[in-house]
Amino acid sequence: MEENIRKQLKAILQQEVVPATGCTEPGAVALCVAKACTLLGSEPASIRLRLSKNVFKNAMGVGIPGSGMIGLPIAVAMAVTHGDPDRGLEVLTLPADKVADAKRWLEANAQRIDIGVKETSDKLYIECVVAAGTDTATAVIARRHTNFVFLKQGSQVLLDEQLSLHQQEEDAAPGAEHQAPELQLTARMVYDYATTAPLDELEFINATAELNDAASDYGRPGMGLHTGELLLKQAGGDLIHTVVARTVAASDARMDGCPLPVYSNSGSGNQGITCTLPAYYYGTLKGCSTEQVTRALVLNHLMSIYIKRGIGRLSAMCGIVNATIGVATAFTYLNGGGYREVCYAIKNMINTLAGMVCDGAKPSCALKMASGVYSAYVCALLATNGHVVETTDGLSEECVDCSIRNLGRLGKEGMCATDDTILDIMTHKK
Repeated sequence: MEENIRKQLKAILQQEVVPATGCTEPGAVALCVAKACTLLGSEPASIRLRLSKNVFKNAMGVGIPGSGMIGLPIAVAMAVTHGDPDRGLEVLTLPADKVADAKRWLEANAQRIDIGVKETSDKLYIECVVAAGTDTATAVIARRHTNFVFLKQGSQVLLDEQLSLHQQEEDAAPGAEHQAPELQLTARMVYDYATTAPLDELEFINATAELNDAASDYGRPGMGLHTGELLLKQAGGDLIHTVVARTVAASDARMDGCPLPVYSNSGSGNQGITCTLPAYYYGTLKGCSTEQVTRALVLNHLMSIYIKRGIGRLSAMCGIVNATIGVATAFTYLNGGGYREVCYAIKNMINTLAGMVCDGAKPSCALKMASGVYSAYVCALLATNGHVVETTDGLSEECVDCSIRNLGRLGKEGMCATDDTILDIMTHKK
């Protein structure tokens, strides 16, 4: 593989696999609020938030780090009282005394916060307008969780990159907002990079295992739905049950407000956990070499990024789908499979999990993660034994990249109405 291609692939990984504290949608909202408040220069008397449907649903029921509370109001309060926009998606990482400040502020000032849905074709859109007296400030994030496209201080526009969808795709490729050329990924390219690039160019990915394993440790005693805790008690030393239990414990922790950061993938902490821990635990427990585990992690993360590009950054399709397709490729590689078997695993997974929907970020995400990792194990087992779904089955085609594109079409085009129905259900419960 040419050196310039390797450099671009590494840059994609380094941009899309980054630390984040708490669910990335509340984190991005808090980041936007913190930026608007910084521009305002004083405590706001009013905070008006307008969010795309996908951001809104992903922020409704998730725990906010260190607060013991769920939902956006406490995240907004933390951003108003102690938010530092320079911290990116770690803006909600605060010590206990500052979280206590935010809770007191919220108790006294909840009426200042106005949160609603904005009708927009942008799947990821966050608009914050703050005011104090006659002073106002506006910040807008779109397309990516840390991508500011509009900043306004009083009457002065500081930044305006709000391009319409016919000018730029709403889910631009990593780096597109900085005018970097987009590299067209393929399954072969991803596989070759992960399995043949010099090891010293890949070792940075090992930091994901250290950070995400710490979140798993935090959740194992029992958080969220206690999925990891209970599965681990039943694992009895079985390899795949242990792998799943340890993995979902990190999601239990994260969805319940764990204050520890995790490495995210494509703007999602749960996808980052899924792209890291199954391959790490599986390879380690099987006795694979450090090099094999490192390459499996790269394969997992980059394959998930590739598949996610076609689906869209936020979608009615759960991100566990693309992340666990990556897991299946990593398991296949760790089982001794080559490129052909990796392609088999991808096709098997596409015909297994394609219908899994995203109904917001919440503790039960651990259940979807468990289902996906178990499916990845089965699909990898089939693949390494030479078994693959027929090309006449569902979304599958002879060409693996065509199969991936079919999945992307389903997520981006076919599930738009599904997205609207899910949000309507979530916001009109009795």
